[in-house]
Amino acid sequence: MVQVKKLGVVLEPTENLFEREAVLNPGIWQEGNKIHMFYRALDEDHCSTIGYAKLNGPMNVQERWEKPMLWGTYGYEIRGMEDPRIVKIGNTFYMFYVAHDGKNAVTAYATSEDLRSFEKKGIISPLMSYHEFDELNNELKLKDSYSFFASYYKEEAGQDVLIWHKDVFPFPRKIKGKYALIHRILPDIQIAFFDNFDRLQQNEFWWEELKKLPEHVILENKHWFESRSIGGGCPPFETKDGWVIIFHAVESRNQGRVYHACAALLDKDNPLKVIGRLHEPLFSPTEEWETQGFVSNVVFPTGTALFEDTLYIYYGAADKRIAVASTSLSELLAEMQDPTKGHNNHVQH
Repeated sequence: MVQVKKLGVVLEPTENLFEREAVLNPGIWQEGNKIHMFYRALDEDHCSTIGYAKLNGPMNVQERWEKPMLWGTYGYEIRGMEDPRIVKIGNTFYMFYVAHDGKNAVTAYATSEDLRSFEKKGIISPLMSYHEFDELNNELKLKDSYSFFASYYKEEAGQDVLIWHKDVFPFPRKIKGKYALIHRILPDIQIAFFDNFDRLQQNEFWWEELKKLPEHVILENKHWFESRSIGGGCPPFETKDGWVIIFHAVESRNQGRVYHACAALLDKDNPLKVIGRLHEPLFSPTEEWETQGFVSNVVFPTGTALFEDTLYIYYGAADKRIAVASTSLSELLAEMQDPTKGHNNHVQH
């Protein structure tokens, strides 16, 4: 059985105006014993910025900025920069984040050489309306739930709302000469392959990529705890057995949605090939800090750190605070690849 230890809350909201309502969903970069944490901070007007904290070891907060590190400066992000993820490719750090303009949720990115100064690079999402996607879907014949989400967002935000494009981040190295990008068009997790980052800002690239969507789905929602949708969580990291991805799964209930954390293992040379997957959640909202908050019953993993064989998973808890859970990486790898396991995860509190 995979033993998961919930270690508790590492960051709470403060009286600082930019993070008075909530702190959540951090991007994590580990340098030895230091953890750089870039987190979503929510103010009382429900506008998000990116805050920064540095940890010594997995949980000891050593430094925390009293002002945002990054905030919305362009129209496409004026209502928020949300859910940052950090990946290093070569000598460059890439921060991917959800940009919200009050109507549309797309992904944008910024780069840095030192994790202190970031240069915004713009949107890297398909600038296609759900109405246009519906027409494309007539050819693709995707499962009904793609059309369900299209109808849902058109009703919520208007007929011209763009495809809701979140949970986007690249693999930390090229695979067979190409970059690979995990992204999410509801309800599944997909991969896009590309030659350079400029391509991601060309709408013709995305038109062609979306035509390949059925072949580029890596994970579908199929288990009881994934009944509504799934989405990328923590950027993938490489092990001897393959790429590990910790993702989130959303369960529909009459009393409201429940967000779980789960894990999968992708082939090193062909990440479209899933070689292992948990068939029960890695962990679920059970503690008060996970069940009660800005949005109740949420664990939303967005970053990892590895200390010897212990994998630390940083997650948004009830969209209110940031918490940490840990597990043995070797046990997780073994369970994901053992078809007789996956139904007996045990969480220690």
